[in-house]
Amino acid sequence: MKIRRRSLAHLTIGAAALPLVPGLARAQAYPNRTARIVVGFPAGGATDIQGRLMAEWLTERLGQQFIVENKPGASGNIGTETVAKAAPDGYTLLQVVTPHAINAALYSNLGFDFMRDIAPVICAARLAYLVVVNPSVPANTLPELIAYAKANPGKINYGSAGQGTPQNIACELFKMMTGVNLVHVPYKGGAPAVADLISGHVQVVFAPLSESIQQVKAGKLRALAVTTKARLAVLQDVHPVADFVPGYEASGFAGIGVPRGTPVEIIALLNKELNAGLASEKIKTRIVELGGTVVGGTPAEFGAILADATEKWAKVIKSAGIKAE
Repeated sequence: MKIRRRSLAHLTIGAAALPLVPGLARAQAYPNRTARIVVGFPAGGATDIQGRLMAEWLTERLGQQFIVENKPGASGNIGTETVAKAAPDGYTLLQVVTPHAINAALYSNLGFDFMRDIAPVICAARLAYLVVVNPSVPANTLPELIAYAKANPGKINYGSAGQGTPQNIACELFKMMTGVNLVHVPYKGGAPAVADLISGHVQVVFAPLSESIQQVKAGKLRALAVTTKARLAVLQDVHPVADFVPGYEASGFAGIGVPRGTPVEIIALLNKELNAGLASEKIKTRIVELGGTVVGGTPAEFGAILADATEKWAKVIKSAGIKAE
């Protein structure tokens, strides 16, 4: 009987302790069904590819399917609203990219508040833009482009993926910091802007590396600078803009977020597994190919990146008078 009472006592203590760790119990049971990563942009682009990299890794590591669900439209706002209003249970994730830090200042009457409604999980990468020109432009360096633009104010056109896109805002910041007068020509996507740059209809584009590096290597475009603070491993001979324009930085980012209120234990698990993925050669290599630099780190560190970018781009949008299309 003593053994029985002792066993019952241990069971009672264990049962009493369970309510104290509900989050741990949830995390241990998670995931037990298919989860989705919502990508607010079309399939096939760099954002979609990055989301699928994360989904494949989490599927391998956690033993449940993580699928990508594309919900394009309104510069990512449709996908963001889907996640913001989803159950905070770890089964709906968001591929977080640069437009999420832009949209709050660009759009009014959104059905969500990104910084309030989305909790950061991890910053997977910082993403570079290349300052590329048509080879007919008489500039082999960024200082030469600045001098040429100042000598020809309002006569040089720059293309972008559209009004209020990261490429547009990166160039507007460049204009503000250098005093050059470049005329904006918005396109419906980055690919048509690069195509018109090659054909000479515009003279400059701040293009995602993934959309421009092959044309640079083929001699169809000339790369004058990168918008990141440091040089890129894949283009070691190309200077950062900041080497000539002190303080300039306009890199993008890609990461993962979840609905606010998702249990911290689930966020911690996702962060741990994704950090492991970012340390793998397979994912690191693919991110570099897409023009990124692997970051990783804590949810709080990604939150700081988002807060800084949101504040920075809001100032540029207001100063340049940029309006959503």
